[in-house]
Amino acid sequence: MESNPSLDSYRNTARWLTGPHGDIAWWTKGTGKPLLLIHGFPTCSYDWLRIWPGLVAAGFDPIALDMLGFGLSDKPPQHRYHMMQQTDLQVQLITQLGHERCDVIAHDYGVSIAQELLARQERGRLPFKIDKVIFLNGGLFPDQHRARLIQRLLNSPLGGLISQAVNRKSFGRSFASVFGPDTQPDDAELDLFWTLMEEKNGHRLGHRLIKYINDRKAYAVRWANALSTRSARIFMINGVYDPVSGSHLADSFAEKHPQAPLKRLDVGHYPQWEDAESVLKQSLDWLQS
Repeated sequence: MESNPSLDSYRNTARWLTGPHGDIAWWTKGTGKPLLLIHGFPTCSYDWLRIWPGLVAAGFDPIALDMLGFGLSDKPPQHRYHMMQQTDLQVQLITQLGHERCDVIAHDYGVSIAQELLARQERGRLPFKIDKVIFLNGGLFPDQHRARLIQRLLNSPLGGLISQAVNRKSFGRSFASVFGPDTQPDDAELDLFWTLMEEKNGHRLGHRLIKYINDRKAYAVRWANALSTRSARIFMINGVYDPVSGSHLADSFAEKHPQAPLKRLDVGHYPQWEDAESVLKQSLDWLQS
């Protein structure tokens, strides 16, 4: 990825992985230590573009894919989207690239994928080693996840109808509400994120993709235990103005993992987009320490 790619460039630089349920777009750049970047809901790996060049310049080899149902990847309309399957895709990519170890930065939906990777590692079921994980805003602890109205509606029996009603205007209003007061996305940015969500009719899949909330509850103990055994190697960067997983999540993280470093930023749910400079600096300082 370039530092500020157009959508055409994003498409043209994508590589493709054949997964069990469709084709998966992915990107890599650099020759240093592999660094797996795991995006969130409802966006995709375009989220990482503002820190991507800095990671490459610092000697890392960033690797990112658009998960099934997101971004440029295939979006089967009747599929049961499950976080275990999304984790399998991350494992498939890193394994096919031949990497024996990597670090991870995960955001939103992606933090649960990272937790599952750690859970598999603790059980000796991961074919590579994860050294360090950076968690950005996301549902590490189900009891701290404050779902927005649109998320609750999508995860209700009315979810299918809500997905059909989502449009650019309603998306923009809901999406902007999780950003910080001083770091709001402009119309061009909202258009960009909407276009990527709309790709392959993905804006009609919200009620299927949102089932990750149920997966988090089902695997809550497993994923919490994965964190408990890895405190020395986890780090949180938290946008405190995020109404979904902001300062309240940071407080809970500090209480549960007092030995793990924590950095609070005056932004919202997308710190890697809203304050890329700080996220990049904090990430590199910790990964390279």
